[in-house]
Amino acid sequence: MQLIDYSIVALYMAGVIGLGFYFERKASKGIDSYFLGDRNLPWWALGASGMASNVDLSGTMIIVGLLYALGSKGFFIEFRGGIVLIMAFFMVFMGKWNRRAKVMTVAEWMQFRFGKGKEGDVARILSASANIVFAVGAISYFAIGGGKFFGEFFGIDESTGTIILILITTIYTVASGLYGVVWTDVFQGFLILAAVVAMCFIAYSTVKLPNEFMVSVPLGKGGFQQLKTTFNDWSSILPPMKMNLPGDYSVFNLLGLTILLYMVKTALEGSGGSGGYITQRYFAAKSDREAGLLSLFWIFLLSFRWPLVTAFAILGIYHGISGHIIQDPELVVPVVIKEYVPAGVKGLIITGFLAAAMSTFTAIINAGAAYWVKDIFQAYLKPGASEKQLVLHSRLASVLIVVLGVAFSYNISSINEIWGWLSLGLGAGLAIPLVFRWFWWRFNGYGFATGTFFGMVTAILVKLLLPGAPEYISFIIPAGTSFIGCILGTLMTRPTEMKVLQEFYNVTRPFGFWGPVSEKLPEKKLRGIKRENRRDIISTFIAIPWQVAFFMMGMMLMMKNWGNFMLLLAVFAVLSAGLYMSWFKGLSSGKKKGIPEKGTAVPAESLQAD
Repeated sequence: MQLIDYSIVALYMAGVIGLGFYFERKASKGIDSYFLGDRNLPWWALGASGMASNVDLSGTMIIVGLLYALGSKGFFIEFRGGIVLIMAFFMVFMGKWNRRAKVMTVAEWMQFRFGKGKEGDVARILSASANIVFAVGAISYFAIGGGKFFGEFFGIDESTGTIILILITTIYTVASGLYGVVWTDVFQGFLILAAVVAMCFIAYSTVKLPNEFMVSVPLGKGGFQQLKTTFNDWSSILPPMKMNLPGDYSVFNLLGLTILLYMVKTALEGSGGSGGYITQRYFAAKSDREAGLLSLFWIFLLSFRWPLVTAFAILGIYHGISGHIIQDPELVVPVVIKEYVPAGVKGLIITGFLAAAMSTFTAIINAGAAYWVKDIFQAYLKPGASEKQLVLHSRLASVLIVVLGVAFSYNISSINEIWGWLSLGLGAGLAIPLVFRWFWWRFNGYGFATGTFFGMVTAILVKLLLPGAPEYISFIIPAGTSFIGCILGTLMTRPTEMKVLQEFYNVTRPFGFWGPVSEKLPEKKLRGIKRENRRDIISTFIAIPWQVAFFMMGMMLMMKNWGNFMLLLAVFAVLSAGLYMSWFKGLSSGKKKGIPEKGTAVPAESLQAD
């Protein structure tokens, strides 16, 4: 790096810290300000913030590594989370369902669904605990990726790089809450897009891949193996059912089964509503319409990630063609920046990656701290706490989550290892109860708590006792035990009070198995709800392949595979027309459709038919 590069990075660091302290006063008004921005943030800012939070440094390094070694097959592996396919579910129905509850966290939502008695309390406490555990794991994931990047790039050890990045990020996050998170994310989003444009231009103007070239895959314990591949195989848009890869990537050899597993996992998470910083953006949305618009904008901005990661992958391959094959796929990003990015532009791109890393980190901290403050401290330990005390605890909880996450990261060897466990192990164990809560009227708070506890404990035990287990084992065991816990906890206890269920159904209007609740509505009102539900179901089946085609187009453009690009463009155009007719035309605010807000005690008869 040259002086101009260091200057750009230093100005960025000073800028985000300055923004954090600028919003400190607004965030200090109370926890609604600190965690939800007073629900007064524009949809485009929330969407841009969501994009910046998803485009993290660790994930980018993993995806680039997979694309470098496997080509477009790596894209299909990232059905597990990197493509963020759950956004299709949030765009169509899950975003508006969450927003209608008018709560601050998923854990607080549990009392909306299960009531404010013991049943709702147990569900709320278990949900908060599980989300805090997930936040700690996610911080570890961030710490490993940040350490690898800065250790390689700045010539310092990984631990030092991690500490520097985390310290700066924690300062402005703790000071400014969601106000600072969102507006620094918007600022960082511009930097990320600038980095995308710069890298894509460099790669597109520099590289035309030959028909055959060499890549490298990890064997584990520091070993790597070089493999020969062809351009047609590397850039194919149809994944094979099987591969024959050695070492760490051998877990993906049954690729067809792996993709199916990831699709099931994605459907569970999308239908369950996820949690953390994604859902937090919808709790902060002003209306159903804005929830849909922020999702659409979020997906649009995320599409720029795929030409970016492809640009890095093809420059990594080009580096190997030049005689220096990059052995560790997870180090393609820093090596490519070192070798192919000129001074000045290098500082801009590194700043873009800093922005990507820090935006994810801030979102995780802010959302994780909310579970402690809102759902444990205020709800049960000190209900009469002042806003000043609550904001203080918000900041202390943010720091503690960071400290625990960094400590946990020292037992993890690679980014892919922690990502696989978070997305499949712990993610699967927590997803099953989240699905049941929306679609089965009989499911109660005890079932949620039991299923969450079984899934969380089993996921941790699998990680500790079976550290080298295949990903399908990490998925099936926690998901299976969580499912059993949900059923046992529900059927061995009484149903949730019908009054609570009716308010939830009237406000949220979900589809699924709600017969004993929905049958109490007048027929005309019920027809309107069912019509909305049918549109949402049809739109979801269109939105998922639409998002896949959208993202793959950018990859094929960078790979210069024009046949695949034109085919994807045609598919995307047809699906866009279908999505416009089935979903976008029906976008509305809750006010126009007569959807009551939580707690307004609006009778079912006031719901409009359509």
